[in-house]
Amino acid sequence: QVLRSVLLFPTIERMAQSPQGKLMTPLLCKLRYVLYMPVYLLSFLPEGVKASLVRFALRGMKTCDESSITTSVNLFSVDCIANILYMASQEMMKVVERDSTTIKQNLKKLIFYYGTGDSWCPQHYYDEIKMDFPDGDIRLCEKGLRHAFVLDASKEMAAMITDWLRDDLTKL
Repeated sequence: QVLRSVLLFPTIERMAQSPQGKLMTPLLCKLRYVLYMPVYLLSFLPEGVKASLVRFALRGMKTCDESSITTSVNLFSVDCIANILYMASQEMMKVVERDSTTIKQNLKKLIFYYGTGDSWCPQHYYDEIKMDFPDGDIRLCEKGLRHAFVLDASKEMAAMITDWLRDDLTKL
């Protein structure tokens, strides 16, 4: 009963081989335990200090939603970081080949949206999937949005997706 599925900056293949994956895989798979002690120590800081540290870390963004800061403060929890790093390490090892069979079976329900400068799913992944599925709705970002769009372009992305799905939404 799914009408449409939108895959934004889809990390659905070769994660460890991507530029960001090559950098992060050794950290996530072998060195993640080193991060636990500093996060544990930071977890004792007052909430206001944690929020200030997050604001400092995100200071270079053109716009920063306050909800991003509030949510990011949760990263000062060892349990949260341990779960995130474990999941990410598993993704590096298990997200290898694109599931072209499932894509082919559901192509008419899928919209893919790739970035031009995305180091998790580089543009040549877009070029390859576009070549393999020429009839698919496979788009390349022309707005310069980044993989982590939720930090500074969530409203812009939501507006675009609403436009893409307008016909589907009117059928509901």
